[in-house]
Amino acid sequence: MADACCAPGPAAPGPAASGSAASGSVTSEEVAPAAIWRVRELRFAAVAGVLLLASVAAPGLWAGGAAAWWASGLQLAAVVVGGATFVPEAVRALVKGRLGVGLLMTIAAAGAVALGEYGEAATLAFLFSIAEGLEGYAVARTRHGLRALLDLVTPTARVRRDGRESEVPPAELRVGDILVVRPGERIATDGVVTAGRGSLDTSVVTGESVPTEVEPGAVVYAGTVNGSGALEISVTATAKDNSLARLVHIVREAQERKGASQRLAERFARPLVPGVLVLAALIALVGSLTGDPAVWIERSLVVLVAAAPCAFALSVPVAVVAAIGAASKAGVLIKGGAAVEALGRVKVVALDKTGTLTRNRPVVIEVLAVPGGDRDRVLGVAAALEARSEHPLAAAILAAWPGPEAPAADVEAVPGHGLRGRVEGVPARLGKPGFVEPGPLASEVRRLQDAGATVVLVEHDGSLVGAVAVRDEIRPEAAETVARFRELGVEVVMLTGDNARTAAAIAAQAGITDVRAGLLPADKARIVTELKARGPVAMVGDGINDAPALATADAGIAMGVMGSDVAVEAADLALMGEDLRRLADAVAHTRAARAIFTQNLLLSGAILVALVPLAAAGVLGLAVVVAVHEVAEVLVIGNGIRSGRRRHLPQRVRGASIQEAA
Repeated sequence: MADACCAPGPAAPGPAASGSAASGSVTSEEVAPAAIWRVRELRFAAVAGVLLLASVAAPGLWAGGAAAWWASGLQLAAVVVGGATFVPEAVRALVKGRLGVGLLMTIAAAGAVALGEYGEAATLAFLFSIAEGLEGYAVARTRHGLRALLDLVTPTARVRRDGRESEVPPAELRVGDILVVRPGERIATDGVVTAGRGSLDTSVVTGESVPTEVEPGAVVYAGTVNGSGALEISVTATAKDNSLARLVHIVREAQERKGASQRLAERFARPLVPGVLVLAALIALVGSLTGDPAVWIERSLVVLVAAAPCAFALSVPVAVVAAIGAASKAGVLIKGGAAVEALGRVKVVALDKTGTLTRNRPVVIEVLAVPGGDRDRVLGVAAALEARSEHPLAAAILAAWPGPEAPAADVEAVPGHGLRGRVEGVPARLGKPGFVEPGPLASEVRRLQDAGATVVLVEHDGSLVGAVAVRDEIRPEAAETVARFRELGVEVVMLTGDNARTAAAIAAQAGITDVRAGLLPADKARIVTELKARGPVAMVGDGINDAPALATADAGIAMGVMGSDVAVEAADLALMGEDLRRLADAVAHTRAARAIFTQNLLLSGAILVALVPLAAAGVLGLAVVVAVHEVAEVLVIGNGIRSGRRRHLPQRVRGASIQEAA
């Protein structure tokens, strides 16, 4: 932005950042918006304004020639003070071979002084210094998303080493250390709870307002707040490698990525600067040959200012950075302007099933016993056979069994079918229909399978005792999200590697009619390519198997930024939490941002088209052109900042109140 817009190198109104984005380290020393009166350019502008006003009052304070002398002196002083905010940077940029808008303003101010138009030169310096200050301040204000993440870094962490507790900087934590986190304290880095129970406030990281209950074995992340009960946490990642460092790294990268509109603005603005210099020189030369040189040289200086692409170059960056910052506060990481544009154009959303529409945490939904049988016996035999299994279905069955753990003996897996072993000294089997015959439960098994459940039949001592139905439950907000997408005019498609019966059951609950099941990762990528015939496509997934489709889509969205590294890297956006309603919010938010920077481009382009011929014709003077330009820039900045307003789900969908994403 330095060479293309008003500020050749706007100084950020705050302390310089430290820490490397490339390394992913987290530091609280970051560019932070200062109070507006502390912005250097605005302080200089205020002094220049006072000097300019004093020059206007000079005739009333001094008589005769002294008044003119004092007025000229005060105006020249205003030029020097106001010019100090952009002239040095413009000269340094010129030495390095860069032609920026600051150079146009410098030449215009110098030319006005040479022609004796001290008042106009002072007005230009005064207004342009205001514009530089407001620009720097506005851009800094839009970076609150990154600053909010940096504010999550705790200054110290309480660690237990060799039986003693001490406080150390988070940077000194090592994998395997035991963190002691008291109620109300923030967790310094990622880890696993080893002792204690409590509830974590994860809203600052994931945007989700409901506290998460944790107990020994639970994975916890840096930046979350312990609400109740002391916790002991085994450190699994250092401060520079934890989830919070990764979030900061992603946001920093996002601020550097540019979309097509931003590149268009820059492609237009960069060559315009030398073009304006050539145009102004031609106007001065041709006009001087045919008329009064003083008149035409002055007009050429006015054209220099009129054609400055300042507002045009600012049209997209301010809006994009504001949109990214606001989205990150709401739990959505948008990786730059290209992602803002891509998601804002989306007409089709392809949703993975497992881990996206569902929680990827199977639970037992029903236990059936044969007529005259005992439900507890069914679950007990199943739990005994599954006691040492690492299969996801085993975890669901063991979680549903309230009794003591009593592992079966001689357990062996029958690949593709189930398990067999000895429970209470007699043979037992567990597996899918066909491996164990459903007998009198056949109709119930079909019912459960039609409902999307996986059914395992349990046999003990040679006889069928019952069945256990396990299902990965759909997220409660899935139907609301699909309905909201339809309100936004977005088609929804489900892509899954699961079988067609299970996929159809989940799709029916979510309100999705277009279902593609039994897909391999390559199939998902192929279907995403086919869907592009309907319009730009967003793919939403959470695992390694979704990475090809995420990379193929116009906008790839990773569910849960704490999840698969491969999915997050392949995606253009990432949800920090797992609330699907963030997806609809993100589409609405990016659509609004695209509309805003399109407005900015049209406004700033129209101003350039109108001002240049009027300036060349002598209709507008230097002071008027400067004033119009700077007012336009303020309008563009102010309009761009509106992209920082988060868009929520504003109404009830299917009778359910939709929670705001803030």
